[in-house]
Amino acid sequence: MKRIAIAAALLVTLAACSTGKDAVVQGQGTFQFTAPGGQTHIDYTGQQRQPLAELSGDSLLDEGKQVRLSDYTGKIVVINIWGAWCGPCRTEAPQLQQVYDETKAQGVQVMGVDVRDDRSAALDFYHNDKLDYPSIFDPPGRSLLVLQGYPRTTTPSTLVLDRQHRVAWVSLLPVEKDELLSKVKQLLAEK
Repeated sequence: MKRIAIAAALLVTLAACSTGKDAVVQGQGTFQFTAPGGQTHIDYTGQQRQPLAELSGDSLLDEGKQVRLSDYTGKIVVINIWGAWCGPCRTEAPQLQQVYDETKAQGVQVMGVDVRDDRSAALDFYHNDKLDYPSIFDPPGRSLLVLQGYPRTTTPSTLVLDRQHRVAWVSLLPVEKDELLSKVKQLLAEK
């Protein structure tokens, strides 16, 4: 009987901690992916832009180190989900590097997330294509769990974040240099 009373008191205490005005609502105020009408290129403007929760993981290039979105505070960030096994990713990566080279001095950071990959194959790909932007090495794709509702198996795909790290544009298809550069320049022009 005493155990039942303790269990009931514990349940009441836990319930009190999870409700009320001061309760934390998971996911509120952070990016929630939607693709109106099944669009594959989505612009988010004004109130539609929501911040992305911290995206981080092990570095592909520097074992033992972490790559974190928060390391690029105040920068426009291009996040590209890729794999060395992915043909369109191989076509797209040099274009991402060109955009990075042309805009990094203006405050743009490209950040990759390498999924479903082997480290040696990913490193060979990175070095052969002379890529130098940081990338998270995440074969199971756990770092992408912060992308609520996002089709995490869509590879390649790209998200462009404004300076407040709010999602401003998403492409669920391979991006072309000119298209990506145009989106980045629009964000650079924002105050």
